[in-house]
Order: sequence, then structure tokens, then C-alpha cells
Amino acid sequence: MTNHTYLRAYLAGVFIPTLLFPVLITLLLVAKFAAQQPIPVERIVIFPLAFVPFLWGFWNVLWTATHNRTHLPLGLHGAILPFLLVPGGAVLAKCLGVITLGSSSLNWFQAVEIPYALIACGFVFALVMYYLVWKYVIGFVNRVLGVA
Repeated sequence: MTNHTYLRAYLAGVFIPTLLFPVLITLLLVAKFAAQQPIPVERIVIFPLAFVPFLWGFWNVLWTATHNRTHLPLGLHGAILPFLLVPGGAVLAKCLGVITLGSSSLNWFQAVEIPYALIACGFVFALVMYYLVWKYVIGFVNRVLGVA
């Protein structure tokens, strides 16, 4: 199966975000209806729904195109992706008024204070999760589709 390698790589990349977003949207909607204060869910899901699946697919195509030259393991390649997503998401959230930055924490919707130390721990957790998902899940889908 050698035809359309990059299309198959793109489809393998968008597999996980496409499966997870309905679950995340459901959780956000439940949080919106259960919260004491209104949460504008529309502003939260614009970035993930529009950009994250595309970037995961593009990232897998990029790995497929450059793997013969770089020999970078897929898990490590996937762990680099949060370094692009988190700053992009933070800039978009700041522009949309979802977050405000303080001296020791960020304020989410003027309702929740999140300390920067907790954000750093979450980022490290995200790096580990991205590594594992890319190594095992995306790697498996790549093998099934004949990309890797």
C-alpha cells in the first residue's frame, strides 16, 4: 500500500483528537450547566476544534516526510507538539479574554485562579501523555495504515 502515504499519515494523526473532542465538549457542556457562573463554552472550543486535529494530522505528515532523514522516534516527535499548542492556545485565550495573567497565577474566566506551578506540572503531564499517545496509539494507527 504505497499510494497516498501523506493522506494516510494525516488520517492517522487526526484519529485521536477526533475521538476525544466529543467527550471533551460533553464535559464542558456539563460544566457549563453545573457551574454557578456562566462559562462561554464557545470561546473555549474554537481553538481545539479548528486547529488541534489539523495540527496533529500535519505533525504526523511532517514526521512521515522527515523520518528517513532525522530518525526521530515518533513518541519524541509527538512530545514536541505541546510546545506549539500551549503557547498558541494561551495567546488565543488571552486575545479572546478567556484568561488574564497575574503575577503568580492566571485567572480563568475571572472565576478560577490557577497558580503557575500547577500549570507547569500540567504541562509536564501533557508532555508525558503526548509522548505515550504518539508512541503507542499514533504509532499503531500508522502501522495499520501502512505509513510507518
